[in-house]
Amino acid sequence: MELTLWRWSIGVQLSSLALIVAFFLVLQRSLPRHAISSWVRGWVFNIIALAVALAFWMYPPADATRPLAYFLFMFPKNVAVLYFVQGAWSLHRPGSRLVGPPQLLVGGLLFSLLGGWLFRSVEMLGAGQQLFVGLMFVPTGIALIRVRDRALDWLATGFLVRGGLCLVEAFGYMLQMAPPEFLSAADRASLGTFIAVHSSFDTGAEWLLALGFVLAISLRAQRELQASILELHTAQDGLRRLVDHDPLTALSNRRALPGILRAAQPEGATLLFFDLNDFKEVNDAHGHEVGDRCLQRFAEALRDSFRPHDGFVRYGGDEFLVVAAGLDKDLADVRVDALRLRLAAEAATGPKLDFSVGISELPPGGRPEDALREADSLMYAAKTGR
Repeated sequence: MELTLWRWSIGVQLSSLALIVAFFLVLQRSLPRHAISSWVRGWVFNIIALAVALAFWMYPPADATRPLAYFLFMFPKNVAVLYFVQGAWSLHRPGSRLVGPPQLLVGGLLFSLLGGWLFRSVEMLGAGQQLFVGLMFVPTGIALIRVRDRALDWLATGFLVRGGLCLVEAFGYMLQMAPPEFLSAADRASLGTFIAVHSSFDTGAEWLLALGFVLAISLRAQRELQASILELHTAQDGLRRLVDHDPLTALSNRRALPGILRAAQPEGATLLFFDLNDFKEVNDAHGHEVGDRCLQRFAEALRDSFRPHDGFVRYGGDEFLVVAAGLDKDLADVRVDALRLRLAAEAATGPKLDFSVGISELPPGGRPEDALREADSLMYAAKTGR
C-alpha cells in the first residue's frame, strides 16, 4: 500500500512539474534572460530529480546500486534548489549573482556525493535532503519579506510554505528512524502514509512558487511601465516648455498665447500690448548683443511690474504682451507707470528703453482675438500718435 502511495504521489507531482516546466519554457521567450533563466534551470533540474525518484519507486534498485541512485536524485534536486534561490535573488537585485560555480559545486555536487555515500536508507536520504531544501528556502523567504517589496510577497510566501513543508517532512523522516518503542505501530503507520503522499502536498507549494514568480514579474513590469510613462510625460513637459518659451527672455512665445488666452477667458482679463520705441536704433548703434540684453532687461522689468501668475508673452521682435486675469484697467495703468519709472531708473546701466502700450479688456467669456486686435490697434495708435 505504501509503495503504491509513493508512486501515485510522485506521479502527481511529476505531472504537475511537467506543466510548470512547459509554462516557464514558453514564458522565457517573452522575458529578459536574466529574470527567468535561473527559474527555468531550476524547474528542469527539479523534474529530472523527480523522474529519478519515480524510477526508484517503480524499479527499486539493488542495495549495491542504491548510493548511485541516491546521488542521481540528490544532485539535480540540490542544483534546482540553488537555482531557485538565485532566481529569487535576481528578482530582488536584477543582474546580481548569489549562486555561482562554487555554490553549485559544494551544494550540488559535493553534498550529493556525500549523501550518496553516507545515507544508508530512504529515511536518512529524505531527512537530509528535505532538511537541505528547508534550510535554503525558509531563510530565502524571510529575506524576501524583509525587502518590503509588495511584488515579492507571494514569492516569499511560496518559499516559506515550501521550506516549511520540507522541514516538517525532514522531521517525519527522523521520527521514522526513531527506536520502535518511541512510536506506536498505528502512529508509525500514519507517519509512513504521510511521508508517502508528501509529494502531493509539495505540488501545491511549487505552484505557489510559480505563481509568486509570475506576480513578481507582472508587478515589476507594471512599475517599469509606470516609470516609463512618467519619464515620457516629464520629457513631453520639458519639450513643451522649450517649444512654448522664448529662449532669449524666458517668457512664453507666440505659440503659447492661445492657451494663455483660453485660460483667462472664463474670468476675463486685461490685455497689455507693449512695443519698444526706436529699438532698431539700439541695435544699429550698439549691436545686436546689446539689443538682446535690452530685451532681457525689459522682460525682467515686465515680470517684476506685474503679478507672478499673469501671462507674459514675447509676441515677436520687440513686442510683448501681458495677459492679466482679473486685473482692472486702472490698476493696469498703475503698473504700467511703475514699469516706466523702473526703466528710467535703469537708464544708466544701458541704452534708454521706452515703450508704447495698448490696453484692452477681455470680458468674461469674450472673444480673445477681438481683445488682442484692440490692444494691438491701441498700441499702434499710441506709437504713431494717431
